Amino acid sequence: MKYTKEMKLFLNKKVSDWVAFSFMLSAFSFSLITCAPKKESLLIFGEKVVNGTDTIYHTIAPFKFVDQDSVVITNSVFKDKIYVADFFFTSCRTICPIMKTQMLRVYEATKDMPDVLILSHTIDPEYDTVALLHDFAKRLGVESKRWHFVTGAKDSIYKIAQTSYFATAMQDKTEPDGFIHSGAFLLIDKKGRIRGKYDGTKEDDVNRLLVDIKRLKEEEL
Repeated sequence: MKYTKEMKLFLNKKVSDWVAFSFMLSAFSFSLITCAPKKESLLIFGEKVVNGTDTIYHTIAPFKFVDQDSVVITNSVFKDKIYVADFFFTSCRTICPIMKTQMLRVYEATKDMPDVLILSHTIDPEYDTVALLHDFAKRLGVESKRWHFVTGAKDSIYKIAQTSYFATAMQDKTEPDGFIHSGAFLLIDKKGRIRGKYDGTKEDDVNRLLVDIKRLKEEEL
């Protein structure tokens, strides 16, 4: 087919228009990618101290407890790990059974996340012996390498609950079981900082925790 001069000019214009359109489309797509808002980082709980260009955040104080396998558990166990902490006691008849049902959800949801652990502190160490915690964990069907149930000196447990995790944990003879504690689940990052606080008795709040664990993993890549 023989093209006339007019046809060639027409075709050249169409090609030029298409190239220009393609360039504009690519530029627009790139701007959408580069201008997409970044996900906000999770909050860091507690007081912070600004020292020049450095900011020092609140972290979990050094601790030393014993878990259900008689293994000494310190902060070093959670080095480069994300973990979820809570406070409970095995004879609790109020919120603890609900909390453990919800924490089992966290355990199952993080089974393929080797850098995510769980740390449950008993607030009744006189009753909750190592052997009893071992039996408790066994009945839940959980692995000690992923979920540590710890006991220790009562004063040390209460102090770290209140001053490090900002959680309620104490004896109270006016309560039905003799203790009072919050149902909080605390999300701790790989630097030992609190990044979230959730009501462990509410499914919706635990759903939020599961989302935030994934957000924190992405943030710490």
